[in-house]
Amino acid sequence: MILSDGTLTRLIESGELQISPMAENAIQPASVDCRIGNHYLVVDEEKTGDIITFNDPIIYREIEDNNIVIPPHSFLLATTMEYIKLPNHITAFVEGRSSIGRMGLFIQNAGWVDAGFEGQITLELYNANSLPIRLESGHRVCQLVFCEMDQPAVSPYRGKYFKQRNSVGSRIFLDDH
Repeated sequence: MILSDGTLTRLIESGELQISPMAENAIQPASVDCRIGNHYLVVDEEKTGDIITFNDPIIYREIEDNNIVIPPHSFLLATTMEYIKLPNHITAFVEGRSSIGRMGLFIQNAGWVDAGFEGQITLELYNANSLPIRLESGHRVCQLVFCEMDQPAVSPYRGKYFKQRNSVGSRIFLDDH
């Protein structure tokens, strides 16, 4: 079941669901808006090598700035300003805002945030447009849609991105095969 604005407000006010800092008017009818932070990662092509694999760490170039330009047909990682903490019976998924998508900026985070997750959300951004797009820290770029699970997770999320801060690159090389 997708949680409504009234339920989200109650959960946030009780501290059961934590989102900080939360912008005024962030709570929407069935979601919470999140803003883009000021930390970005771009694959360092010179240091990563000729090919990206599942088995080797990717080397990223770190950028901290309140403004960044994404060139046409380019990819980078960004972070939300908000740090979230989900209880063990609530999960969320990340959706890009329609107004942002209509600019040609695709926002994703692999789509899903597991129950029990805690941290900032790393966003995968792709400029599908033929023009550069300037991002400014603090603008609403995505929304979290929360769902209540039929029962609390037996094994809440404690994986390799637990308590992440800032943008975090792929850690797929740590996966068991």
